[in-house]
Amino acid sequence: MAYSTELAERIRGVLAGTADFTEKKMFGGLAFLVGGNMAVSASGEGGLLLRADPAASKELCANPGVERAVMRGKAMDGWLRVDDDAIADDAGLRRWVQVGVDYARSLPAK
Repeated sequence: MAYSTELAERIRGVLAGTADFTEKKMFGGLAFLVGGNMAVSASGEGGLLLRADPAASKELCANPGVERAVMRGKAMDGWLRVDDDAIADDAGLRRWVQVGVDYARSLPAK
């Protein structure tokens, strides 16, 4: 499945004016990087693939439509899947994109 170009446009809108943001195709989707670190991606599986503080994974996954991403058969702290319902409105999308941006900014720039 290809990533949603509509979702990618919505993410671009949220990130407009954000310093050091770039785009790169990766993980089967279109990733948005801040300071060279992935913040969020329009996932090829639908919804968002999001980076977050691994220590906050349990708390963040308590939200409807959010779960740890499974990579190579293992649920990964710090990598979250946010389903389409959780980002259906602009406020929901802004909230989750900001989680990814905040985490990306906490990392050393690449």
